[in-house]
Amino acid sequence: MTPPPPPSPANNDTPESGHTAHAERAGAVISMRNVHKSFGKLRVLRGIDLDFERGKTTVILGPSGSGKSVMIKNIVGLLRPDKGEIFHEGRRIDNLREADLVPVRTQFGYLFQMGALFDSMNVGDNVGFPLVEHTDMNLAERTERVDEVLRMVGMDGTQIKFPAELSGGQKKRVALARAVALHPKVILYDEPTTGLDPIRADVINELIIKLKHELNATSIVVTHDMTSAYKIADRIVMLYDGKLIADASPQALRRTDDPIVKSFIEGRADLHQIASLEAGGTRE
Repeated sequence: MTPPPPPSPANNDTPESGHTAHAERAGAVISMRNVHKSFGKLRVLRGIDLDFERGKTTVILGPSGSGKSVMIKNIVGLLRPDKGEIFHEGRRIDNLREADLVPVRTQFGYLFQMGALFDSMNVGDNVGFPLVEHTDMNLAERTERVDEVLRMVGMDGTQIKFPAELSGGQKKRVALARAVALHPKVILYDEPTTGLDPIRADVINELIIKLKHELNATSIVVTHDMTSAYKIADRIVMLYDGKLIADASPQALRRTDDPIVKSFIEGRADLHQIASLEAGGTRE
């Protein structure tokens, strides 16, 4: 999807707005302020205010179609908000021109839901792709970094294999190696355990925890998987109907009395939710 033309950068980082100072005072790596996003008449995000703390793992929960993936695509600039502001390290980024956004994106790693590996490239070339695009490393340096990140995810020795030769879990690990190749400060995970059996899903959970500590990365994880959420999260937020309805530690979330949150985390449907889903809801 081609992002809409950003507003003039004249207002970027202006002290008059007060938002940059707010983000810095909060100590947030990423801040979202009153973010709205619609697709035609479909309102997906409806006024999101959220800060992501440095070095912590925040899990984003919500029913299918609640806007979780749309949220993280807005964070990294793959989509642009219709209204509101997004800050990275205290700098407003949602209104940057595409060329100015590129160096910001190199500080993000993004694990796409289905991995998004290039079928025509072997594992080594897939992982090395961002190094070719965004660094001046020579071949030997790129090879060393590719080998390093593949070892981190337990996939060293697969450099000459092609995606078609890998299992689903292996593809996820290779995609994760690619996501961290540029030493990102923030890693975005979009449904990292989807389609995996419980054992392979737990391998991914362990890798998320490992990379958080080894890279000192801020992690933002979209998932439906409550086992994964409870294991990896420092904090869990929940989206429902385009709004945040929960923000708590995993321990506190287990004790929630909110009926919508409670039914979601316990995997129980109710008539109100079924009616909402049948009416169309929002979208991912």
